[in-house]
Amino acid sequence: MSRLIVGPFNRVEGDLEVTLDVADGAVRAAHVNAPMYRGFEQILHGKLAHDALVFVPRICGICSVSQSVAGARALADLAGVRPPPNGQHAINLMLATENLADHLTHFYAFFMPDFCRPVYADRPWHGEARRRYLPEHGVQTRQALAARQRAFTLLGTLGGKWPHTQSIEPGGSTRAIDAAERVRLRAKLREWRAFLEQQLFADTLERVSGLDSLAGLWRWHAAQPEAGDLRFFLTLARDTGLAGLGLGPGRCLSYGTYPQPDGTLALPAGVWQQQPGGAQVLALQPEAISEDASRSWLESGPAGAEGAAVALHPWSGLTRPAPDKADAYTWNKAPRWAGQVVETGALARQLVAGQPLVCEAVALHGCSVLTRVLARALELAQVLPLMERWLQAIQPGEAFCVPAPLPDAGRGMGLTEAARGSLGHWVVVQQGRIANYQIVAPTSWNFAPRDAAGVPGALEQALVGAPVRAGEDTPVAVQHVVRSFDPCMVCTVH
Repeated sequence: MSRLIVGPFNRVEGDLEVTLDVADGAVRAAHVNAPMYRGFEQILHGKLAHDALVFVPRICGICSVSQSVAGARALADLAGVRPPPNGQHAINLMLATENLADHLTHFYAFFMPDFCRPVYADRPWHGEARRRYLPEHGVQTRQALAARQRAFTLLGTLGGKWPHTQSIEPGGSTRAIDAAERVRLRAKLREWRAFLEQQLFADTLERVSGLDSLAGLWRWHAAQPEAGDLRFFLTLARDTGLAGLGLGPGRCLSYGTYPQPDGTLALPAGVWQQQPGGAQVLALQPEAISEDASRSWLESGPAGAEGAAVALHPWSGLTRPAPDKADAYTWNKAPRWAGQVVETGALARQLVAGQPLVCEAVALHGCSVLTRVLARALELAQVLPLMERWLQAIQPGEAFCVPAPLPDAGRGMGLTEAARGSLGHWVVVQQGRIANYQIVAPTSWNFAPRDAAGVPGALEQALVGAPVRAGEDTPVAVQHVVRSFDPCMVCTVH
């Protein structure tokens, strides 16, 4: 048995280090370390409740809208208000813009460049991969980043600026959209659709989102195997065995997202889990969420009857540094749902929603590198047409925001879905000021350490079995697995 420390990782937001125990050319155990502490939860303590909306977008420069949405929903829950329909549509458009732009960034700038590595030089597709995705020079990557930049101009109109958009409030959006602006936004969405249909899919969004079986997916691929970047990814995935790489815990969590005026969610909430007789989707039950700090450089909860520290619900969560704590190896806590390890992200959203192609792919291959990347691509095809409908539903001249006076005492919970998965904010207010603020980010779930029982987190489980070639100090298979979860470490160590 040998030990290999991989990190820091490039093309990752924040700092990440992975310690691997390697034997017989494969990973036998993994410990995932978030080595940077930031302490936003401590910074928020004692602040006026509404001031949270100034701080939380600055947790991250990639998913700041998601943090704003979760924070605003926590305060809306505290105040007992709901945004009017225009406000819901505007916030959904802002959140979807950021999420879909993140999907583009992940695919073109974070994930696909690993196929340009010299380790794949003997593969027949290597030259084409370099032509398309080589960092700074790949023709497709350059086009994608330009499309991403243009897509973000939507947020200039919808929210005033990006990142750290300040127009999202508990009562809705303070940035009203007039009729002329709606026309310009529609043109920007058409431009984004054109990029996806011409470059990523080489097909219509409706055709791609309508793929409902593995047989149909591979027929679609075989018809034009070199057309579009998703088909090219499928070629690479089949040749490199990504379908069987990076198997997660087999349990996936989604808070659901994009609430509609009728109270429904465009993407539903729930917990998907694989069972011997087939998969099932359970109700979300937010009260079942807890955080275990046994292996974190943070103070643990009080000891239970058997002497072990108790995992705490975010309402009563602690964020107090303990850098000399024995047996700790990360600043990240270990979130659990009903005491179980879960995975979160686009794959979880699609499984909870029952997308037939994703469900069949996971039934055959499991929650793997292939299915995670495929789910994000399908979500691009699925959500952009929804954005077109939400924009059409906006009624210029009607209210976008309602007053939301905050009580001097109480608590609120704000749940949303960022690109990388489930994001929750929990706030406790006393005498008008924040007495406790806890955040559980998507990468907190996916990159969690072991808990008090020694059970590894989702990525730690997914890395077991990853092949390590002779002489590799940054194994390409490990890179694929890590990047399939798309870590955002600065949110993890908020």
